[in-house]
Amino acid sequence: MSDTPRTAPLGAVRPLSEQYDTALLDLDGVVYAGGDAIAYAVDSLAAAGEAGMKLAYVTNNALRTPDTVARHLTELGIPTEAGEVINSAQAVARLIAEQVPEGARVLVVGGEGLRVALRERGLVPVESADDEPAAVAQGYGGPDMPWGRLAEAAYAVARGAPWFASNTDLTIPSGRGIAPGNGAAVEVVRIATGADPQVAGKPLPPMHRETVLRTGAERPLVVGDRLDTDIEGAFNGGVDSLLVLTGVTGPAELLAAEPAHRPTFVDADLRGLLTGQPAVEADGEGFRCGGTHARVVGGEAVVEGDGDPLDGLRALCGAAWTAAGAGRCELDTRKVLARLGW
Repeated sequence: MSDTPRTAPLGAVRPLSEQYDTALLDLDGVVYAGGDAIAYAVDSLAAAGEAGMKLAYVTNNALRTPDTVARHLTELGIPTEAGEVINSAQAVARLIAEQVPEGARVLVVGGEGLRVALRERGLVPVESADDEPAAVAQGYGGPDMPWGRLAEAAYAVARGAPWFASNTDLTIPSGRGIAPGNGAAVEVVRIATGADPQVAGKPLPPMHRETVLRTGAERPLVVGDRLDTDIEGAFNGGVDSLLVLTGVTGPAELLAAEPAHRPTFVDADLRGLLTGQPAVEADGEGFRCGGTHARVVGGEAVVEGDGDPLDGLRALCGAAWTAAGAGRCELDTRKVLARLGW
C-alpha cells in the first residue's frame, strides 16, 4: 500500500480480465439490484470468465447462504457454485470461532446465512438472550426482521456477551431505491447498550482474509459500487479496485473521495472488465482523459472539451483528488457534473 495518495484513476492497455486473475465482485449494486441483474452484468461476466478470469462473489450481505446466492446467480444466467460466494457471515463466524470454545452458543440476530456460517464453525445458533450465549452475532436480517430481535441482542450485550457484527453498511441497494442496511440495525443496538461490536465485513481485514483463504487469488481485482466498503477494503488489502457506477456511489461522491476511497479504475458498469482503461494524464494545470480536460481554477472545477462523459469524470477525478491531496475534496462539483451530463 502506497503512502502517496492516488491523484487520478489509472489507465490500462490490456483488458482488466487479462490483467488480473480473479475478480472479487460485490453483488448488490454491481451484479444485481433488488434481485434483478444489472444491465450488461450477465454478458460481461460470461465474457470475463471465457477470457480466463476467475469470478468470485464477495458480499457484506449476511442474509442468504452461499448456496442460495449461487442458485440466484445461476437463475440470472451467471452459472455459479456455492464455493464461489464469500459473505460476511463466513468472515464473522470465523472471527467468533477464534474467540469462543467449539460448541459455544451464539445468539443470532440475522438470517439463515449467518446460522449456516456459525454451524460450519462448530458453533450453536440460539434465539434468546436467556440461552446464555457466549457471543452475539448480528447480520442483515432482511426488511421484515422483527424489532424484537434487536432487543434480544441488546439484552445479551448488556449482560456482557461479546458482540460481533457481520458488517456495518448503513444502506443497501434495492429494486426500489436505497434501503437501510445492517449498519442501521447495529446502531440501534449500540444506542441501547453503549457498546461497540467487533466487525468482520468489508472494509475490515477479517473479510479480506476470508476472501483470500477461500479464493486463492494471486492478482485480485476488487469490483464494487461502494467507496466505504468495496474500495476501502481493497485499499486496506493493498489490491487494485474497479468502481462501477451502478449502485450506491455517484459521481459527486467519487470526486469527493478521500485517499482510502479512491479506486484504481472507474467505469460505468461491468463492461469495464472487458476493456483497457483510458489513461488520465497530467496536462498543464489539470488532467486530460480522451477529449476532455479538467482543472481547478480559483476553487472551482472546470471542464473543457466534448469527450465521452465517463472520460470527463475520470479527468475530473484527477483534478479533484490532486486539489484535495491527502484530504477530502470540498469543491462544489454539481455544475461541472451537469455540464458533462451526469
